[in-house]
Amino acid sequence: VGCLGLVNAIDNFDLSYDVKLSTYAVPMILGEIKRYLRDNHSLRVSRSVKDLAYSVLKEKESLTNKLGRDPSIEEISNSLGISISNIANSLDAISTPVSIFEPIYSDGGDTIYLYDQIACKESNKDLDINLAVEDAINNLDKRSRKIIEERYVIGKTQMEIANELGISQAQISRLEKDAIKSLKKVLK
Repeated sequence: VGCLGLVNAIDNFDLSYDVKLSTYAVPMILGEIKRYLRDNHSLRVSRSVKDLAYSVLKEKESLTNKLGRDPSIEEISNSLGISISNIANSLDAISTPVSIFEPIYSDGGDTIYLYDQIACKESNKDLDINLAVEDAINNLDKRSRKIIEERYVIGKTQMEIANELGISQAQISRLEKDAIKSLKKVLK
């Protein structure tokens, strides 16, 4: 990356600047390195958010020296005139991401990883089935979806749905049966 900065400096250098190449090239090389480090972080964070976070950290240090203790977020917010949520978001944005496989406790025997503490307690099979059913229901036509939802989620009778839609109970029964058949076909 530094070499790219040097090449750019050489390409853009003009003898009429009346400076040595090294005087011109050093800031170009440093700028290229800084740009690379800023743009190639594991998470992309805008420069304004980073600048805000660094301002918050600088103000926190200043208030710590002034107060003799760590200032609260409210005190930093009041001092900078920035909302608490913007301060929290900016500080979160510059924190280093942690792997879910990071060990968080080890007593010499079993190691507990972050993944163990945030793992979904439902089995993936149940989750897959729920997603498949939801997707299958969403693929039904609007009227069939309404009938299935009102029958099995809300708990209405076929007669109540028939009165609501202005059709016969027999039609509701037929539409419900067809919708269930369609769901079974998709879910097999």
